[in-house]
Amino acid sequence: MDSTQTATSNHTKGEVALLSLSEAEIRNCIDLRKLLDALAEGFKALADDRVVIPARPQLDIPDAGYSLAMPAWMAGMHLTVKLVNVFEGNIARGIPSHLATIHLFDPETGMPVCIMDGTYITAVRTSGSAVLSVRELARRDARVATVVGAGVQASQHLNLLPLVRDFEEIRVFSKNFADARALASRHPGVTAVADLEAAVRSSDVVCLATHSYVPAISADWVQPGTHVSSVGVAPPGGELPIDLIARGNLFVEAREAFAPTPVGCCELAGIDPEAGTDLGAMLLGRRPGRTSDRQITIYKAMGVAMEDMVAADLAYREARRRGAGQSISL
Repeated sequence: MDSTQTATSNHTKGEVALLSLSEAEIRNCIDLRKLLDALAEGFKALADDRVVIPARPQLDIPDAGYSLAMPAWMAGMHLTVKLVNVFEGNIARGIPSHLATIHLFDPETGMPVCIMDGTYITAVRTSGSAVLSVRELARRDARVATVVGAGVQASQHLNLLPLVRDFEEIRVFSKNFADARALASRHPGVTAVADLEAAVRSSDVVCLATHSYVPAISADWVQPGTHVSSVGVAPPGGELPIDLIARGNLFVEAREAFAPTPVGCCELAGIDPEAGTDLGAMLLGRRPGRTSDRQITIYKAMGVAMEDMVAADLAYREARRRGAGQSISL
């Protein structure tokens, strides 16, 4: 028998200490301004092919939901794997429809380093990418924003929007006005509105954050110069009106946005990928962003593992700096 193989087979992992971070600890460790900047750098790295993102496998549970594994890595980061479970029936149970954990591994040894809540990160990185698009693509003089939806994503949009523009008015709309009013009450300066058409027609920024299987707004309501973002995922239809894309310039996270679901966006099915601009390419100056105050700009997100990676890295580094979290053994 080969002596090298014999020696290797005698190695044992032993007890490994790793950091555990709860949802509350993650919230405290992520600075939202720093998150927007980290996402911007992540999109640049994505456009530069510096991020490794394998295809994500999906495990379907009939009549219940599905589970996704979302791995990502780039030099200078830990190996990052998010496990996310999407169970729509959870909403009726009073728990989030998206539940996730994120696992970090040492890129030199593969040893586990940290396990953290991924539910908050999933919410804040998704809304963060949309609000980053507002930062980079909305008119400099944008003063009125409307968020469509009253769930977790809408709430995160309301936290982030004031960081990128000095809005005079931020509105929120929901099919159930009571939900919009309740959400607005938790965000100072935000107003609940009942007339969606009037709100969209008078907005400089419109953020779609619904679980609608049909367009949440009409393309005709969107005025020249508006920036529209969309993060909702609801195949086979979706919240973003397809005919709006023909009126404006489309921006996406990556080419995979045009792939079939669940990887890509259902609203972009059948659209030529050349019709869209990667956000990272625009941030690197390789492709134009907004070119006039009359241009309609559109950002459609589907979620990429790079976003989880940079958000988790931000949380982990800050937790280590603060001495936050619990040490557990495996």
